[in-house]
Amino acid sequence: MLSESQLVKSELKVTLWMESNKIETFCINFKFMKNKILIFISLFALINCSGQIPDENKDNEAKIKLGAYYYGGWSGTCPYDDGKPEHAWAKGMPLMVTRLMTTEFAGCEPVWGWREDTQEIMEQQIDLAANSGIAYFSFCWYWRDNKGPINVPAIKTKSEHLPMYLFMSAKNNTKMEFCLLVANHSGAEITGTEAWKQAADFWIKNYFKHPRYLKSEGKPVIMIFDPKGADKDGLAYLQEAAKEADYPGVFVAGCGNCSVENGFQVQTLYNTKPKAGLNLTDIYPFHLLSDWNISVWDKINLPMAYIPCLTSGWDRRPWEASPPDGRGSAVSAHFQRGPPGELEQYMKSLVDWKDAHPCQITKDRLAIIYAWNEIGEGAWILPCKDDPEGAYLKAIRKVVFGK
Repeated sequence: MLSESQLVKSELKVTLWMESNKIETFCINFKFMKNKILIFISLFALINCSGQIPDENKDNEAKIKLGAYYYGGWSGTCPYDDGKPEHAWAKGMPLMVTRLMTTEFAGCEPVWGWREDTQEIMEQQIDLAANSGIAYFSFCWYWRDNKGPINVPAIKTKSEHLPMYLFMSAKNNTKMEFCLLVANHSGAEITGTEAWKQAADFWIKNYFKHPRYLKSEGKPVIMIFDPKGADKDGLAYLQEAAKEADYPGVFVAGCGNCSVENGFQVQTLYNTKPKAGLNLTDIYPFHLLSDWNISVWDKINLPMAYIPCLTSGWDRRPWEASPPDGRGSAVSAHFQRGPPGELEQYMKSLVDWKDAHPCQITKDRLAIIYAWNEIGEGAWILPCKDDPEGAYLKAIRKVVFGK
């Protein structure tokens, strides 16, 4: 087995689809582990003798078009990878890994390791997700510079965007689609109409034109994390610019309260969890989280379409401690990770809700799960050390395809 010291620098050519439909390449330098033995051990049962994960869904009709939020923090460099003996745990680790994630919460490490910033690993994730009924990834996307004008080089080289670029250049990306979740929260705020116009032009030029970009009724889908932080005139410009680019418009989905008057056509959520009556020390059963989400769907009565979000978990203890043990994230209520059978029943409730509310959903029955890999917040469905056979993905597949 190769040791952590056997790190090499590699150049990865990542392709971006540009407005001229030509490919612009750029190189991102990053470090990665040569040791990939875990990948082959944990995924062996899923791979056939040709070395490819078979596409099992060719003749299956999905009951819903299910997406998953994808967080790109498992690339880049951990700030504690500084060579100090007390930080030996951080050697070779990606940006958002904390010490607790290598000790108390080590079981949530993905089967391929903490790093997800190689083409090979992205293509394996596409195979796993697609064969499990996940139709699209919604990648977290960050504006640069915060509260300032667009900084194109900073956006293109931001490590959290690398997984999305790897998806865009993946040889098997025809199995899925992708869209943006614009994370316009603190640290990545898009401020003012002009900045929103710059963002609109950038999205159309660099993402919407990619052949695998998610569209609903022919309109590119984009999700806004904080609808209150959006600019009404900027979103109006996005619609106009998209029509000039030969799209019928854009499906702008707000994660939370939003309105048609302010430029939104769809409502969704990033996640949702109960708060009332819960303390910050107990670990609450999963059914409280799932029951809460179902109650949120049941209360929906909107003058616009709704994309229901299924919150698969919430336990931010790996990030709540002070650095380097955590990230100093705000403490909130914690919920157990439900067993796969509970997730399956939860998923069935989602399909049932859609069937019972045909006038509240998109024509293509869009839904989304939080999340593929928000591990630091306790929400992930990818195979990990505690679930190497992908039992949670199998539960999702069983509901989406009915078998």
